[in-house]
Amino acid sequence: HTSIVVHKDEFFFGSGGISSCPPGGTLLGPPDSVVDVGSTEVTEEIFLEYLSSLGESLFRGEAYNLFEHNCNTFSNEVAQFLTGRKIPSYITDLPSEVLST
Repeated sequence: HTSIVVHKDEFFFGSGGISSCPPGGTLLGPPDSVVDVGSTEVTEEIFLEYLSSLGESLFRGEAYNLFEHNCNTFSNEVAQFLTGRKIPSYITDLPSEVLST
């Protein structure tokens, strides 16, 4: 599971669409590890507008697919919007590695 913490909240994507909670507050509990992808100058207002548009298009709940369009896809997309950086490939490549075994 991956998520993005920004503006004092944690945002993630699953079969229910885009959700948020206090950092470390998902049903999965605190993260096993944290990867710093940088800081952002995107305001909270702009970010929330962006999330709303994603939730109505690419990241609707019914678009979720465990191996092809998942929380990693969402985290990577949002990280690029916020910082211009992707999340590490060892994370985004994991589903295809699992499928190839």
